[in-house]
Amino acid sequence: MAMATACLSLAAVPLGLAPPPPRRAPTATGVRYGETDRPSRTESQWAKVEDKYAVTAIGVAALVGLWTAIGAIKAIDRLPLLPGVLELVGIGYTGWFTYRNLIFQPDREALVSKIKSTYKEITGSSS
Repeated sequence: MAMATACLSLAAVPLGLAPPPPRRAPTATGVRYGETDRPSRTESQWAKVEDKYAVTAIGVAALVGLWTAIGAIKAIDRLPLLPGVLELVGIGYTGWFTYRNLIFQPDREALVSKIKSTYKEITGSSS
C-alpha cells in the first residue's frame, strides 16, 4: 500500500499534479475516513431529482436508441463500399465542424451559447 502511494506521488510530480492525500488511520470506532453512513455523491444527486420517472424514461430510451444504432451500424458495415464512403463523409464533416465552430474564439463562444440556449429550451430551466 505504501509502495503504491509512493509511486503515485512520484508519477504526479513530473505531470504537475498534486500528490494524493495521505490515508488516515482507523478511529476508535474502527471506521476509516470516508467510510461513513452518509449517502454517496450520486445518491444525493438522485435525491435532488424532482421528476425521477422522466429521467428514468430518458435513460431507458437512450439505451434502446443505442442498441438500435449499434444494430444499424452492424447492418451497414456488412454492405460493400458503403462503410468506406460513410467514413470519408464523417471525416469531412468533422473537419468542417471543427473549422466552422472550434478554431476561433468567437465561433466557440457562439457554439457554447447555442448549446446553453438549446439546453434551457429543452429542460425549461434557468441555469
